[in-house]
Amino acid sequence: MRVKTGFTRRRRHKKIRRLARGYFGQKHSTFKRAKEQVYKSLQYAYAHRKQKKREFRKLWILRINAKVREYGLNYSTFMHLLKKNNIELNRKVLADMAVRDPDAFGALVESVKA
Repeated sequence: MRVKTGFTRRRRHKKIRRLARGYFGQKHSTFKRAKEQVYKSLQYAYAHRKQKKREFRKLWILRINAKVREYGLNYSTFMHLLKKNNIELNRKVLADMAVRDPDAFGALVESVKA
């Protein structure tokens, strides 16, 4: 007697179609197209989770550089001086300080310069 895949196949298809909800055209209704798009979407999601970290680091560096230039330094010199003075603040914190608390950031830059 052969094994029929009715329930198993329907469950598998349902899982893919649930993930494809909201896609345009056949990509949300036809199983074959939905499966292709879901696989591709999952690949994009994986890659962009990695990319997001790079994007944020670039943003933080831009913000720090822009703020530090007001004090006559550039980014690389500022980071070098921080390391030399054993100040261990990461880029995320420095960028946040530069945006939200410019006075404290200014004081930090001045203390590092001196």
